Amino acid sequence: MNRRRIAVLISGRGSNMVSLIEAAQKTEFPGEIALVLSNRPDAGGLERAKASGIEALAIDHKAYSTRESFEQAIDEALRSRDIDFVCLAGFMRVLTSWFVERWEGRMINIHPSLLPLFRGTHTHKRALEEGVLVHGCTVHFVVPELDAGPIVAQAVVPVIPGDTEDSLAKRVLAQEHLLYPQALRMICDGRASLDRGRVLFTKGWNAEGALRSPS
Repeated sequence: MNRRRIAVLISGRGSNMVSLIEAAQKTEFPGEIALVLSNRPDAGGLERAKASGIEALAIDHKAYSTRESFEQAIDEALRSRDIDFVCLAGFMRVLTSWFVERWEGRMINIHPSLLPLFRGTHTHKRALEEGVLVHGCTVHFVVPELDAGPIVAQAVVPVIPGDTEDSLAKRVLAQEHLLYPQALRMICDGRASLDRGRVLFTKGWNAEGALRSPS
């Protein structure tokens, strides 16, 4: 099996990165985590990557005078390591159109809401303020517009009476850790791909059931 070479970009502790690493350690997974890269040298996820035997690289954005020069350094690092695919996992930098277009169709992100609802930040707070009964997370291809790329996969959690931002975030994060590896597997083995601005799935699913909240 020809395993895809994957880079994970992080800015912090990298909990989603860990879920991707654990999934890719299984021999049947169609991709390998070849690099973990952070814009912060003190990111906790770098040490966690090293402990798993994965190259960990810091490219400090503060060392560059422009966003473009910073992203050029990242692009060079990725290409010099023959990276096939990029996963953003808590990478807290807004990427320029130049970088996004360089990696078009080869870069995904996970966002803590059911897109297109609640793009941007403070998603759990906004979900509670709006009174929605379901919330969740989304894996999507990255496009220049923030959190607007074609959707690969979503997971839904109920919003229950008495929820706080923290309790809701914890429930969503648990699903992120399951969803992101699943979505990456689908892309690496060809079951999901970007086709003219939409995600093309090669395998269907049973859509007879329904998710309900309250159940």
